[in-house]
Amino acid sequence: MLPSFGCAAPHSGFRGTLKGCPGDFVVRELPLPPRGPERPRAEPAPLRAPSPGGQQPAAGLPEPPGDPLASCLGEEASERLARFARALREAWGGGELSLGSPGGKAERAGVHSAVRQRFPFLATATRGREVVVRGDEGYRELRQLVSEPEASGFFRFLDAKVEGSTFCFEPDGDKEHRRAVHHLLGRRFGKLLETKSFALPRGDMAITVRFRGRRSRKRPAEGSPGGQEVYTAFTLQKENLETLEAIGILAAELGVLPSDFSYTGIKDKKAITYQPMVVKKVTPERLKEIGSKMEKKGMKIQNIHSASQHLRLGQLKGNHFDIIVRDLKLHSHDSSADLKERISEAMENIKTKGFVNYYGPQRFGQGQNVQTDQIGLALLNGKMVEAVKLFFTPEDTDDPVNKAKRHFLQTEDAKGTLMMLPECKVREKMLLRALNRYGVNHEGCTRGWLSIPHSMRIFYVHAYCSKIWNEAASYRLEIYGSKVVEGDLVFTEENDESLSLNDKVHVVTAPEESANKYSIHQVVLPMVGHSIKYPSNKVGQWYHERLSKDGLQMCKFRVPPLQLNIPGCYRHILKNVQNLSYFIEGSEEGIKNENNHLNESKLSLHISFDLDPSCYATVCLREIMKCDF
Repeated sequence: MLPSFGCAAPHSGFRGTLKGCPGDFVVRELPLPPRGPERPRAEPAPLRAPSPGGQQPAAGLPEPPGDPLASCLGEEASERLARFARALREAWGGGELSLGSPGGKAERAGVHSAVRQRFPFLATATRGREVVVRGDEGYRELRQLVSEPEASGFFRFLDAKVEGSTFCFEPDGDKEHRRAVHHLLGRRFGKLLETKSFALPRGDMAITVRFRGRRSRKRPAEGSPGGQEVYTAFTLQKENLETLEAIGILAAELGVLPSDFSYTGIKDKKAITYQPMVVKKVTPERLKEIGSKMEKKGMKIQNIHSASQHLRLGQLKGNHFDIIVRDLKLHSHDSSADLKERISEAMENIKTKGFVNYYGPQRFGQGQNVQTDQIGLALLNGKMVEAVKLFFTPEDTDDPVNKAKRHFLQTEDAKGTLMMLPECKVREKMLLRALNRYGVNHEGCTRGWLSIPHSMRIFYVHAYCSKIWNEAASYRLEIYGSKVVEGDLVFTEENDESLSLNDKVHVVTAPEESANKYSIHQVVLPMVGHSIKYPSNKVGQWYHERLSKDGLQMCKFRVPPLQLNIPGCYRHILKNVQNLSYFIEGSEEGIKNENNHLNESKLSLHISFDLDPSCYATVCLREIMKCDF
């Protein structure tokens, strides 16, 4: 699954045995740092009709400052900015202006705020340490519908982000015009704001805007204490189990659905892993009751306590790994080298150069006859029956689960297969119940996929998208290496929450390539989806050709029958390791080469490090050791 040429550093590496037993690979989730004490939040006030007179400044909204820019930027840069702003207002264009590097993070934040308060029609961004400004497309669109004072006032309100404040546009008796304004604000700022039209005493209508509250709008469960949903948090320690498999076992024992569990990420199967989870509709007391039973199935439930809400995917700082690589050896082509020198060289390179940020083989079902990305591709192509048969493709063993899968493929007997499967196979049973009811045809298989939780359905599609990303990363490194070239995509450090993901991705220009403005560590590649942009060089063309090869040249990355929506995202090509430490343990008695250098021994490498979310330790080790697992 990982092409061999995609490496960040050219050292020789070494060989060894990984995951000889689960205790050799231990994963602990790193939680996000706790927030400092917060002031009590006031309940958001309901939207009320504005008073007559049109625009109503938000209560508590600070007035735009007189001119703080000169003190932030200096007179010369402030004047350049003013000239750029005047020229932009006269003839809207796509240019941008660099304001240099104002200082530290706090100083840059001050510049961002001062620029947007003085010139609300400008958007600001940070690239490295440099602050750049350009025309704000959202402002330009809004300005085509409302007056300049209204547009400027709205963007100052948006930038100030005063909780509980409101902003009112001028009275507007044109229903179609109000609808156009509502639509624009919803499309551009719907995640931050809500809008409503109110009748004024004279009969006109006006649009009022406020920031969205943070309270959940879900209806509370019946019978829950205080009318609230019950959430119980815990730490799951599992051994030799997939995360989704462990959830299936827990759900079956507790009498809830797998979708009632939330977690921040999928953890390795062949390992001992620790990760926080939250389950709803289950009390702490009930969870404690099943503890001893779960230990017999490879799980321990720890740190049980009540919680106020569920977890979200990606809601973690990263993961910490403690790994032992046993039976260290040199590669056969490097037998004259010294093993310890090779290990030291590899560790220094991984510290300084990082590793290619591939998705690991476990993402695709390592060692299975059918890879998860194959199921994802079938779903994207709307081949529901094919996806079901791929899902039930057995492995080459005669255990009860694979016997049941083999029986289904041979007979399409969903009811009989249900009887053969153990209770813990929750996904398989959900799918089979639907197939038994609706038949093994396109409609029945569609209903079968809909019967399993959304997170499980989309897992297969994401696996396909991950495979394409891996291939794209290898192609990008093969043709361009570590040089940042025109048309590459780089992430900019944006401070404006109203900007879309695409607005935070910059396309490298020819002058920027010549000036070596960016490093390979800033380059990102898109995960395919309907809302991303592609590199404007050979890599972008490669994406289109690769998707066409799989019959997805017209794919919109939405599967409405399965309620799947894949907008896409961006992923750095290279990643760094944090807090790396290691030591070598064991006897040095072994096979020595003719130069009396250690070639093979009973040495073991103990290595610990932290990785960002969605980074794979097996991929990092592949970079260190220069071998596949």
